[in-house]
Amino acid sequence: MQISFWPKTLAVLALFLTLGGAGVRAQSGLIQQAPARRVLSLNGSWNYIIDPYENGFYDYRREAFDQSKTGKGGYYDNQKPSNSQEPELIEYDFDHSPALQVPGDWNSQDPKLLYYEGTIWFKKNFKLTPTAGKRYFIYFGAINYEAHIYLNGKKLGMHRGGFTPIQYEVTGKLDPSGDNFVVVKADNTRHADAVPTINTDWWNYGGITRDVFIAEAPGTFIKDYEVQLAKNEPGTLAGYVQLNGGGRAGQTVTLSIAEAGLKQTVKTDTAGRATFRLPAKKLSLWSPRSPKLYAVSLTSGPDVVQDKIGFRTIQTKGQDILLNGKSTFMRGISIHDENPLIPGRARGEGDLRMLLTWAKELGCNYVRLAHYPHNEAMLRLADEMGLLVWAEVPVYWTIAWENPATYQNAEAQLSDLISMGKNRASIVVWSVGNETPLGDPRLKFMTSLIKKARSLDDTRLVAAALELHREGSTVHVDDPLGEYLDLTSFNEYAGWYWGGMPSEITKYKFEIKYNKPVMISEFGGDALAGYHGDANTRWSEEYQEALYVNQLKMLGAIPGLRGMTPWILTDFRATRRQHPVYQNGFNRKGLISSTGVKKKAFYVLQEYYRQQAAKYDGK
Repeated sequence: MQISFWPKTLAVLALFLTLGGAGVRAQSGLIQQAPARRVLSLNGSWNYIIDPYENGFYDYRREAFDQSKTGKGGYYDNQKPSNSQEPELIEYDFDHSPALQVPGDWNSQDPKLLYYEGTIWFKKNFKLTPTAGKRYFIYFGAINYEAHIYLNGKKLGMHRGGFTPIQYEVTGKLDPSGDNFVVVKADNTRHADAVPTINTDWWNYGGITRDVFIAEAPGTFIKDYEVQLAKNEPGTLAGYVQLNGGGRAGQTVTLSIAEAGLKQTVKTDTAGRATFRLPAKKLSLWSPRSPKLYAVSLTSGPDVVQDKIGFRTIQTKGQDILLNGKSTFMRGISIHDENPLIPGRARGEGDLRMLLTWAKELGCNYVRLAHYPHNEAMLRLADEMGLLVWAEVPVYWTIAWENPATYQNAEAQLSDLISMGKNRASIVVWSVGNETPLGDPRLKFMTSLIKKARSLDDTRLVAAALELHREGSTVHVDDPLGEYLDLTSFNEYAGWYWGGMPSEITKYKFEIKYNKPVMISEFGGDALAGYHGDANTRWSEEYQEALYVNQLKMLGAIPGLRGMTPWILTDFRATRRQHPVYQNGFNRKGLISSTGVKKKAFYVLQEYYRQQAAKYDGK
């Protein structure tokens, strides 16, 4: 497959938008390992049109073109219309419009779009002649936030959620001539009933922010699979394979891990599903010290899927976290999906590898990928580099707890996150939210998410970043949500938002209700790299350094402390952070600056982690 651009010059470009019935489908499950199939990349230059009034979506009566009775309107191509449906000329021309790079956010690529929130239309022409007997799927790694997707003038569907993959089957919708185009309406407008809601503390990047491609598969293919150690049976490999397509019943599926001498052939049931279970006592277990990955092959008829999978166990016992049956201390750091050195979202493996390399240099065996699902490539790198992962959905601060649609959105994002990450050994924690306020509607919402997570995957821990409250010098951790979680994980900002100067915070003692491993999911304070003062000079590197020294003393007194992910690895862009001297649109709590400079606190945490590694890992 090769990409080529149409040589057409259009005076007016338009797109027939079909009605919202036939042909407009909801996404139904994600294809496992889609990037590893034969794919046509649609990354690169996309033409775009800024549309703050959504003129390309609504008519002058504010009725959506793709839901109108006539179906007329929107953007059209220059094909001659049928007599029954005259075109409504729209005053746009994609082919003479400017271009943005995909993957990439629009905020960092055009100065006038820095703070833009609203609709931008994207268009890409590509060459792909479909092959008989093959099936084709268009795949977007992420579009923030609401996306309407059209192929050759036909609407494929709509997706809400800025950080999880989007895919639609396009078999039969590709032009036999090979000339095709895809149009995306991307809208990053914040909404009170969305997930996340209006108020967040990271930049609201808009656009097509992750890879785009079309994947090819045979008529009946391996759509989904899980290959992991069985729960509570570390010597047994278990899982399933799900076929998609006609004639799925009675098909032969073979699982093979040649290096481990493992092979099993099973038959699918009437739903196209086959389960397997086989002894695997000689597998070398994956861990941060030895991130062993096995080449796993799944075969069914002409379809072969290859993956690299590690095998390990994770569980809690009392106040211990047991990795492969051994107590561990999770030496972590929080990370945003952003390269501080280059404006905008992390664009690819180079950016992601740099972030994880810094975490390894810090002494981490663990990262919290906050506050939303990160790139699937990040999870595979964590597998490869030996870093445990806390993976999270953006149920952040205050959500519309009593709105059923909001809950369904959160559950869908959680389901897609688990689907995307279930075969990654690195992921050990599913997090259902961050700093959510107490209340019965919230408790119902969050416990429902916890139940959903466990129904989809009972082999990993479930957590949330809780808040706390203080009485005098006592810090209480008694959020009723903690009863349903595997970890007592909470955020605390003594020495920055409360508690006085760093030297004063060691007086605080923690009263924790639950006999579970304690994980400090956030602590920290801002420092502008290169700004120096004494330990009481806010915003200085010395203040942040003293804060870390005394935080570690204070937290070290907690008997059940088994890990932490301080906030945060690097400075990151945040619209809320407007101090004109020290912030300028950046949250400065990073241990590494926006120019890549390691602050003094970096070395404090690095030494603490060296000590913890010696204690738990024997080095």
